[in-house]
Amino acid sequence: MVTMIFEETPLKGAFTIRQERKEDVRGFFARTFCEREFAEHGLKTRFVQCNTSLAKREGTLRGMHYQVAPMEEAKLIRCTRGEICDVIIDLRRGSRTYAQHFGAFLGEDDGMMLYVPEGFAHGFQTMRDDTEVFYQMTEFYAPELQRGVRWDDPAFGIRWPECKERTIIERDRSYPLFEAEQTRQES
Repeated sequence: MVTMIFEETPLKGAFTIRQERKEDVRGFFARTFCEREFAEHGLKTRFVQCNTSLAKREGTLRGMHYQVAPMEEAKLIRCTRGEICDVIIDLRRGSRTYAQHFGAFLGEDDGMMLYVPEGFAHGFQTMRDDTEVFYQMTEFYAPELQRGVRWDDPAFGIRWPECKERTIIERDRSYPLFEAEQTRQES
């Protein structure tokens, strides 16, 4: 039987999920989602939207994005072509890992996925040209509830991989620093 291998990260509720591949002369077969297996680990099982992104250049950075209530979303991230350095930040007030981050490399060759719980910011940097990422979300996109924190905010201490040239859009580059963002949301 083909299953998935779940490993909780240091951030409670966030998991890396490895595909158990069944290989033969044709290639391999692997499971990428099973409602029963996800539920056994306490993860959301209802995905309402799927998206794909393609980054043409190595060093493309997307993030750090999240949605606020009532449309907080959990995400399941998988790199279907190329490779990414995927990073999440725990923004759940009261969490013992509040403002801490976790990163993992996801690539087409390893089939690893990252489950991102509600209340986390998410972003990634591509490690190769022509990298494609597949996302499954538990809530619909609500532009008015979209937020972000700076990818390079010293409050989080994320050490992104070195790259020749980083491509990042102005919106992601200009998110407020974390303390300022927290103050604005509390007002």
